[in-house]
Amino acid sequence: MSTWQELLKHRSITSLEALAERFGPEHFPVELHERLRQAIDNFEFRISPPMVDLIKSPDDPIWRQYIPTVQELEIHDGIVDSLSEDRDSPVPNITHRYPDRALFLVSPVCASYCRFCTRRRKVGDPEKIPMSQFESAFQYLEAHTEIRDVIMSGGDPLMLSDRRLEAILTRLRAIPHLEIIRIGSRVPCHLPERITPELCDVLRKFHPLFINTHFNHPDELTPSAVACLGMLADAGIPLGCQTVLLKGVNDTPAVMVRLMQRLLMARVRPYYIYMADQVAGGEHFRTSVATGLEIMKALRGWTSGLANPHFVIDAPGGGGKVPLLPEYVESFTEDEVVLRNFKGERYVYVQPGHGTARPKVHDPEYLLELTVLS
Repeated sequence: MSTWQELLKHRSITSLEALAERFGPEHFPVELHERLRQAIDNFEFRISPPMVDLIKSPDDPIWRQYIPTVQELEIHDGIVDSLSEDRDSPVPNITHRYPDRALFLVSPVCASYCRFCTRRRKVGDPEKIPMSQFESAFQYLEAHTEIRDVIMSGGDPLMLSDRRLEAILTRLRAIPHLEIIRIGSRVPCHLPERITPELCDVLRKFHPLFINTHFNHPDELTPSAVACLGMLADAGIPLGCQTVLLKGVNDTPAVMVRLMQRLLMARVRPYYIYMADQVAGGEHFRTSVATGLEIMKALRGWTSGLANPHFVIDAPGGGGKVPLLPEYVESFTEDEVVLRNFKGERYVYVQPGHGTARPKVHDPEYLLELTVLS
């Protein structure tokens, strides 16, 4: 049986020629080769075997996430470091933006490279996410006692060997004020073969440890992915999912509702739906904010509350995550709050000392609008 490293090395697609051989040269016309190669030069390119196997047809939701396109060269309103992570990086590999938590980049590589990647300016480049400069990162975390929560990211931390992961986790657990360790990884989607009993044995030593994974479409929850998520859950690791809202991938209520439901069935709690970041080279993935709000309307009340993640914009310029909600409050006074529920029915909540609750008032036009949008 091949190891996950051998599988990744021998069956991944890493070149324009391999793309043309697998999916047909007609999808990569000669006149576009120079520009497509420029897109590949601008940002690392690899599609892992499970993702290759998931592509059913050109421009399907999986294709759109991983196949390079000349649209990546059309920069309109994108920003290279859209979240200003480098500005908030006091030492290499650390971003410290929020009061009690810090981001720790521990790996420069991924199993597959998402073309919408926020960190595309540095992911795939060992010089920009240097694994030789961890000591200053550890020293920073040791010195800043206000940090109680560290998020290991990259690249993808689970692309490290078991030995390297255990060494990093051991060092972090030796810092008394670090209460929580989180790992952000798309490996359960991109390369479920990486999740082995041996890896789970390593991770279960370091509780409380959380993993936030990343699935964008229901098709990505293959039997292999679901099985590896089960292994992590059985190791006592709480699992969350950070999904990115992407044009042509998951920007309809039906797709997103099904994704959230299937995540729960795989023992993964939906955590965030992100608006696609305003990153240079990824503008063609962005939808309107209204699209995201309508998806949240289709979730709230229409499926389990467990399947309702936070919908956020990670504010350009380093403002952090800003939550967005559909408007359910019509008016708010000292006397009463007028509300709409998930069906569009109006209710009046009377403030303390100002009378009794009023019955609901139906609004057929709003109900019709919601039905059409759903």
